Amino acid sequence: MDRDSSLRSHLVALLTVRQAHGTFEDAIDGLPPDLRGIRPEALPYSVWELVEHIRIAQFDILDFCRTPDYEPPAWPDDYWPDTVAPPSDEAWPTSVQQVMDDRAAMCDLVRDESIDLHDEIPHGDGQTVLREAMLVADHTAYHVGQIVAVRRCLNAWD
Repeated sequence: MDRDSSLRSHLVALLTVRQAHGTFEDAIDGLPPDLRGIRPEALPYSVWELVEHIRIAQFDILDFCRTPDYEPPAWPDDYWPDTVAPPSDEAWPTSVQQVMDDRAAMCDLVRDESIDLHDEIPHGDGQTVLREAMLVADHTAYHVGQIVAVRRCLNAWD
C-alpha cells in the first residue's frame, strides 16, 4: 500500500473504528430513552445535548469541506441544541442517523483519490481535508468521552 492509500485508510479507521477510545455507537448503545435528556448534577449537559452537538459540529465541518459559499453558524449558540432532552420521539434516531451518515460522507471525502488531502480547501484559510477529517475525529472522541461520563453519573454504563 502506498503512503497516500495508507493515510486514507488510517483516517477512515480513526473516524469509524474503536481504537484508543470507544466509538460514538459504543457510547450511545443501550442508553434508556428516559435518560437521554437528563443532566447529572455534576455536569452541565445531557447525552442528548452532546449527541446533537456532535451532529451539528460534524455537519458544519463537512459543509465547510464541500460548499464553496460556506457560511459558518454563529458560535456557540448554533452549535448546541435548544433543549436538554430530545424534543420528540423522532429527534433521537434522526440525530443519531445523521451523525453516522455525515461521518460516512466524511469518510467518502477521505477515500476520494481525486481529492489531495494536503491541498488547501479553496474557500478556507489554510484548512485541508486532512485537517478537517482529523478535527471531526478529535472533536467526536472528546464528546464521546463526555457521553460516557454522563452515563456513568446516571448509573447507565455497564
